[in-house]
Amino acid sequence: MRAIDIIVKKRDGGDLTAEEIQFFIQGYTRGDIPDYQAAAWCMAVLLQGMTHREASDLTLAMARSGDTLDLHRIASFVVDKHSTGGVGDKTTLVVAPLVASQGLPVGKMSGRGLDFTAGTLDKLESIQGFTVTLDQDEFMHQLAEHGIVVAGQSAELAPADGKLYALRDVTGTVESMPLIASSIMSKKIAAGADAIVLDVKVGKGAFMKTEAEAEELAEVMVAIGRGVGRKVAAVISDMNQPLGYAVGNALEVREAIDTLHGGGPIDFREHCLTVGGMMLLLAGKASSLNDARDILIPALDDGTAWRKFVEWIIAQGGDRAVLEAPGLLPSASLLDEVPSARAGTIAEIDAYQVGRTVVLLGGGRTRKGDPIDYAVGIVHHKKVGDQIDKGEPLLTIYANDKSRLEQARSRLLSAIRLSDMPVVPPPHTHKIIL
Repeated sequence: MRAIDIIVKKRDGGDLTAEEIQFFIQGYTRGDIPDYQAAAWCMAVLLQGMTHREASDLTLAMARSGDTLDLHRIASFVVDKHSTGGVGDKTTLVVAPLVASQGLPVGKMSGRGLDFTAGTLDKLESIQGFTVTLDQDEFMHQLAEHGIVVAGQSAELAPADGKLYALRDVTGTVESMPLIASSIMSKKIAAGADAIVLDVKVGKGAFMKTEAEAEELAEVMVAIGRGVGRKVAAVISDMNQPLGYAVGNALEVREAIDTLHGGGPIDFREHCLTVGGMMLLLAGKASSLNDARDILIPALDDGTAWRKFVEWIIAQGGDRAVLEAPGLLPSASLLDEVPSARAGTIAEIDAYQVGRTVVLLGGGRTRKGDPIDYAVGIVHHKKVGDQIDKGEPLLTIYANDKSRLEQARSRLLSAIRLSDMPVVPPPHTHKIIL
């Protein structure tokens, strides 16, 4: 078997066998197949696509390129979730303890933010002492003892994905749907969960800009998961405006804490109940999404989920004092409450521009390894469809640099559009794929 023959076969529109895909991925991971051949293969996949069977075979080959976790040593059924990236997306901070509080183990490996998208690990690291770097034994121990663990991706899991993603990033092949789907799913399969809920964002603040693109990606990932024996569902959710009110690491932790105390923004609370409900549904803990929500709502309101959150954070090294007094989270030195210049109805809050503005403030990164300012960010006071009076607070900017604050104010005002007419808020959940 030769790499060139596999490249030509895919270039000409042929379907690759499982053996051909395995050969290519193993060879590239070992270094036997050079970058220039892997780049040609990625371009062939981008142009010709893959069948669901090919994408499943690719996912398995990538998952098996390194270690895989067998979580059944400690739990008979483990659930996980994955977000394709958004603005103000602090969902894991609420959903993981909410679901785990019902006796359903949650084992999750998360990533950091890049460009305008949120990163769960960055939010968690704004809590003093919290450790996201766990080896496999520590990951398994945390899951066994507490029924919940969220940690960074191990380098030993799906190493082929790391190599391929770096290559795709510089060869114009990031947009390939089967390569996106296999990248996400290979890491999830290697991490060992039995059921996975995919939170696929769509809109201006997402990588998938149209509903058709989001549905295609969701359907491919669901098919891949089922093809390798996992239970998978996808929630296609709106990301034209930020999720919740807060955008920025420590600010989002505070909003998650509010939600775990029974409050929080309505759209964020509802999203957490939907994603968490789907996790219960896949695990057989509920017969319908409505039944699952009925189970989770009391846990969110009576402190059950909050107590599991505290247990989880402390077990991974987080400071209890910060949880009891969120004011101890990193705080910005400059606060600017921006009033509305006129009365009207909020017609648009461009999530992409909001996310880029948080990066400008220092709360995100454009390259891996960039430092993060956990304190900075934005808190919106209105959502699309809300009315606002002239002079009423529109948003508050949290900054540590005056010049960046001024730039942020200008960019945010241009990202928000008001209307003189009533505006119907967009639906938050576009579709659920089971």
